[in-house]
Amino acid sequence: MLNKQSPFKILVMTSICLTGLLSYANAHNNQDHEAAALTDANIAAIVVGANKIDISAGHIALKHSDNEQVKKFANLMIVDHQSVLDAAVALVTRLGVDPENTDLVHTLAEQSQQHEAKLKTLSGDAFDKVYIDHEVAYHQAVIEVIEKQLIPSASNAELKALLESVLPAFKAHLDHSLMIQQTLS
Repeated sequence: MLNKQSPFKILVMTSICLTGLLSYANAHNNQDHEAAALTDANIAAIVVGANKIDISAGHIALKHSDNEQVKKFANLMIVDHQSVLDAAVALVTRLGVDPENTDLVHTLAEQSQQHEAKLKTLSGDAFDKVYIDHEVAYHQAVIEVIEKQLIPSASNAELKALLESVLPAFKAHLDHSLMIQQTLS
């Protein structure tokens, strides 16, 4: 059931969240490199926050979707993003870096909670469409931020290597979500 929120309204809210992520990256890319650079602690917080968001959405999808293709994708998101989260936490722990939240991390967390609350009101085809549309847009935004902001700003070689190593998987997630999106339209 859709409750009182339409899938369109939920997509608008998701777009606001993703626009915040992209606006953050673009604002930093338009400044000179020194002013734009994030610290490794900021990058660690962004990586942790972004992966937690997709893991949480995946758990919701496993509970609310009846579509086997969507459920398999959601499970893949949980497994893959947990793996990245675990690797990032292990690396920053070993390096002695404490993740330092930015305004972006706080904004994403708040908007993610709102998005998840709305997802929990949906079921069936409406849920599947909103979930997968979000995954497409989210992975597009995350890939752009990793490529244009996080990798160039990472000062630690191991952190930079971790970001570079996960990029192909995130691009594969985007391709996979686009394929599912076509079957739901």
